[in-house]
Amino acid sequence: MKYTYLDLAKMIDHSLLHPTMTDKDLEEGCKLAAKYQAASVCIKPYAVKQAAELLRGSGVFVGCVIGFPHGNSATESKRYETELACRDGAVEIDMVVNLGKALSGDWDYVETDIKAVCDEAHKHGAKVKVIFENDFIPQGGAGLSGDDFKIRLCQICERAGADWVKTSTGYGFVKQADGSYNYKGATEYDLALMRANVSEKVQVKAAGGVRDLDGLIKVRDLGASRCGATATAIMMDEYRRREASGALDVVAGQIGAGGY
Repeated sequence: MKYTYLDLAKMIDHSLLHPTMTDKDLEEGCKLAAKYQAASVCIKPYAVKQAAELLRGSGVFVGCVIGFPHGNSATESKRYETELACRDGAVEIDMVVNLGKALSGDWDYVETDIKAVCDEAHKHGAKVKVIFENDFIPQGGAGLSGDDFKIRLCQICERAGADWVKTSTGYGFVKQADGSYNYKGATEYDLALMRANVSEKVQVKAAGGVRDLDGLIKVRDLGASRCGATATAIMMDEYRRREASGALDVVAGQIGAGGY
C-alpha cells in the first residue's frame, strides 16, 4: 500500500449533514471522526459551536456548509453565514455556487459571490471549498458544453481565491429514466477534469458516491486531497483489516456509484 492510514484518514471530511441530524447524532459523529482521525467534520451552521467544543484538542477540523445545498442564498447572506461560522469555530467553509446564475451566464455575479465568501473566510484564517454540483450540469449551459462549463467554474474559483473546488453536495438528486431520484456524485472523469484545470494552489475535493476504501484510494490517485463521506468507519476499518491480513495492496475500486 502506497498510502498510510493517516494519508487516507486525513483526506476524509466526515459528513454530518442529513436533514434529520439530531444533537445526539452530531455528538456521536464527532466522536467517530476523532476516533478515526478524520481531517474534519462537515456540518450545518447551527452546529459549529457544539462541534468545536466536542472536537477541541482532537486534531479534527470543524468545517461548515454555506448556502447549502442549493447555493441560492443572497451573496450577503452567504458572507454573513461564513462570518458567523468562523466566529463559532469553523476553519473550513464548503460553499455552494449559485448554479442558476452560472447557467444564466452571469459569470460576474458568480465570481463576486464566491469571492465574498473567500474574502470573509480568509479574514478569519479559514479555507474555502466551492461546490459545483456536477450532477446538475452534465450538458453544461450558458452556451458551453458540460466540460467547458466546469472548466469555466474552475477558473472563476481560482481567481476568486478558493482553496478547493468540489464536485458535489451529496444531495444533488436528479430524476432518472425510471422516475426515481439518484446521483452520481464524484466521478473519476470529473475529478481528473477539475484537477487539470486549476493550478497547484487549488486543491480538489470529491463528494458523493465514495463509500469504500478502494473508492477513497482512487480519489487520492486522481489528485484529490479531500473526500466528503459518511462511510468513514467502513473505509478505515477496512484499511485496518487489510493491514492485519497483509492485503493492503489489493485495490480495485470505482467511484461515483451514486445512491443515498
